Amino acid sequence: MNQEEKQKSRIKMTADSGESVDFYVLEETRINGANYLLVTDAPEDEDGECYILKDVSEAEDPEAVYEFVEDEKELDAVFSVFEKLLEDADVEFEN
Repeated sequence: MNQEEKQKSRIKMTADSGESVDFYVLEETRINGANYLLVTDAPEDEDGECYILKDVSEAEDPEAVYEFVEDEKELDAVFSVFEKLLEDADVEFEN
C-alpha cells in the first residue's frame, strides 16, 4: 500500500457510548508479531490528533479488533518506528 492509499484508508471504530468514529490510516507496521496502525482523526490536508492502535484480534474474529495503545513504553517504542517510516512523508508531529 503506497502513502496515498494509506492516507485514504479509513477505519470506523465504535466508542463505548455507541458512537461511530472515523480514523484515517497514515501508516501501519508489525513489531514483535503485533500489528499497529498510526491513525488520525482528521481527513487529508487537515490538522488532527494522531493515535496508535494495536490489533488485538483473535484468528477466529471476522473483523480486526483494535485498541488504543496506552502503555507509555509501548507507545514510545512504536511511535519511534512510525517516525522513521514517515520521515520522508509530509507529516509533522508535535508533542
